Amino acid sequence: MAPPSGRDFQASVNTTIDKLQDKTLLHIFNFLEHTEISRLAQVSRKWYGLACNSQLWQNVSFRPEFAGIVAPPSIDKAVDLIGRRFGPQLKYIELPIEHICAPVFHELAAKCPNLSHMVLDFSNAMQLHDFNDLNAFPAKLRTLCICLSDVIFMEGFMRKIYNFINSVECLQLIGTYERVTEEEEEVHETLHILKLKSHVPNLRVINFFGVKFLDDNHIEAISSNCVHLECLCIKFCTKFTGSSLKILLQRCRKLSCLLMEQTGLTSEAFRDVEWEKSRLSELDITSCEITSEVLVNVLGRIKNLKWLCAGYVDGFNDHVLESIMQNGLAKSLYAVDFQCCDNLTEEALFKFLEAHGSQLLGLNLSGIPWLVETFWTQSIPFIRKIKLVYPSLSVDNKLGHVTFQRPT
Repeated sequence: MAPPSGRDFQASVNTTIDKLQDKTLLHIFNFLEHTEISRLAQVSRKWYGLACNSQLWQNVSFRPEFAGIVAPPSIDKAVDLIGRRFGPQLKYIELPIEHICAPVFHELAAKCPNLSHMVLDFSNAMQLHDFNDLNAFPAKLRTLCICLSDVIFMEGFMRKIYNFINSVECLQLIGTYERVTEEEEEVHETLHILKLKSHVPNLRVINFFGVKFLDDNHIEAISSNCVHLECLCIKFCTKFTGSSLKILLQRCRKLSCLLMEQTGLTSEAFRDVEWEKSRLSELDITSCEITSEVLVNVLGRIKNLKWLCAGYVDGFNDHVLESIMQNGLAKSLYAVDFQCCDNLTEEALFKFLEAHGSQLLGLNLSGIPWLVETFWTQSIPFIRKIKLVYPSLSVDNKLGHVTFQRPT
């Protein structure tokens, strides 16, 4: 490549980032975190004006522990920031307990008409603000995520917002399962799910992650008012045994995704569901204690299952895998997770990949130490379409276009 001429070289020397058009700089700033944008605002008046552009503040988090910006020190400054910088462009916001209060909600309702996704983090709360004056709340939310507290009862707050959340299509209640100690503690129902369900009739997605008090009575109640439900996640809800599964699938005919990792699901409840009448395409039973006989029975009745996650299930053995291949279920699968299934042999897995590996896009066989490099070398020709694979190898390798990644 020829070196630039004198004139071109002089032009390149005089060209700085400030010479770029504002819309180009905005596009560049849009790739940065808000903490970085806030620092860039100190460079010059021009950059300060660009940093305050509401287009850069469509998705905002005030939770610094989750990569969010440092929240303003006072409620008044938070309210000012919402009206002055965010405005109508704001679509997504995360609020910590310090800013879950009436003035903030009033400003969001008045100044942010396009706000559709909200996260309310009560997880570290010791007490709530006074919500007696709360008379306005964002009314066009499609997604509402509430991080629960072990000690704060939220019914007083929820009564104030019930009339504003009937547009919500995705409801997420994040529990405190990860904080469980070895000592048994009394579990409180800090949010009244039976009352909540009557105010959210348009739900399509429900995520009850790690909600310690949730049981089958709650699931049965939810199913009576959620005819549009398509996805239900109850991961780490250990009080759920599956006795409500049958009525859930009878009422929620559109349900296609069911995630039940590490619940108290029993083999009997799992078997008694009319799976052949369901539209289920994604199923997660990781760490559930289900027998091989029930797995063969159930997986033989589910049609068109595309994604199966059965890691850490002792009952998932060669016999179950062979039955999946024989009954035709394997023909519809495009992603499987058999992590730490110790009762699967190398021979059975190789036969599965030889017969159906060509259709797979995702594969997780991590935690099975006897699947060594020879197994993967022989299996590569059968999984050429795969996009993501977690093998049992201890190092990263690249074979063809397949990237082997270690599980995180």
